[in-house]
Amino acid sequence: MKRNVDHATEAVWAGEKAYRVHGASQVPVVNSVAYNYDDLDHWYQVAIGEEEGHIYGRNTNPTVASFEDKVRQMEGAEAATSFSTGMAAISNTLHTFLRPGDRVVSIKDTYGGTNKIFTEFLPKLDIEIELCETGNHEAMETEIGKGCRLIHLETPTNPTVKITDIERIAELAREQNALLVVDNTFATPILQNPLSLGADLVIHSATKFLGGHADALGGVLCGRKDLVEQVFHYREINGATMDPNAAYLMIRGMKTLDLRVWKQTENAGRLAEYLSGHPAVVEVFYPGLESHPNHEIAKKQMKGYGSMFSFSLHGGMEAVKEVLPRLEFANRAANLGAVETTVGPARTTSHVESTPEERAELGIAEGLVRYSAGIESFDDLKQDLENALQALNVHNTPS
Repeated sequence: MKRNVDHATEAVWAGEKAYRVHGASQVPVVNSVAYNYDDLDHWYQVAIGEEEGHIYGRNTNPTVASFEDKVRQMEGAEAATSFSTGMAAISNTLHTFLRPGDRVVSIKDTYGGTNKIFTEFLPKLDIEIELCETGNHEAMETEIGKGCRLIHLETPTNPTVKITDIERIAELAREQNALLVVDNTFATPILQNPLSLGADLVIHSATKFLGGHADALGGVLCGRKDLVEQVFHYREINGATMDPNAAYLMIRGMKTLDLRVWKQTENAGRLAEYLSGHPAVVEVFYPGLESHPNHEIAKKQMKGYGSMFSFSLHGGMEAVKEVLPRLEFANRAANLGAVETTVGPARTTSHVESTPEERAELGIAEGLVRYSAGIESFDDLKQDLENALQALNVHNTPS
């Protein structure tokens, strides 16, 4: 009888036993490009997928397979496949299922790279894209009701941390026989499991929270076996393969995923509360705040509100330029989800590919700051922000 195992335990143990060798307690890094077979019939059976095994590194790899299986189990999926980056996971998935004449319904508030695929690349292939206002479920229902091949959600969104009701959209997707793909990067499998809410496929930029140490690139897709196999075939031919060394770092990083995510979530929630009452701050965007327009949806479908929030300052970008360089315990970098706190304006992080006009159209102010809370002491992070914001108290705070 299979026991129900907590995510914290799965993060440590899942997907590893079959890949350990010689009694080792850790999964090894297998850097072999090809795999030797003395039995040519066995080799052929492995090559055509009739038997388990590996033939060539672009297709599969033992270390990578261990990582995939760990994420698969944590998301409660039938199958998983991985990629060289999170954007490779998104683009390979979209290109696998979409054909000229198809229609996609998504939201405006997606990561900048994802938005570029929808606004620049897919339309060139005669694929119709409808981007709805994030959080306007009625508008999404109307557009999905017109028919579509695929629905893509990102929830929470990057960088405005807006929330979409996955169950509500999943019901509509089933009615239209459309695929529902959910980017779960911000929530991680610890805080949200889209497949259990009705999604067909779930995507992670593993570079972020899964790895957790800002030292490896990767992406992963989980879901129904028949769907994942189609994406795997596209990926193995097109070649956006995860490196085994990156997979090893992901496996190692995920062992502390539960510990990291809960500590980061605690820090983010308390910092968001603090900033929401600060006179230099115009607005804080965090689904854990009761003032957040999607708070109740987040409360329903997430186990916690995550470690990501964003905020705007009186004085806009000039104020941001004053504050961010004064932060001592934060990397000013285009990354998130690491053990170290990381900050940056959307114009140089999530939406650097977009023009100022495009960012404005998406409702992203030039001075919007994305804050990825790390695992540091809350008191130190709060004091760090307080010290940095003192630069604005005289000139940028309204009387």
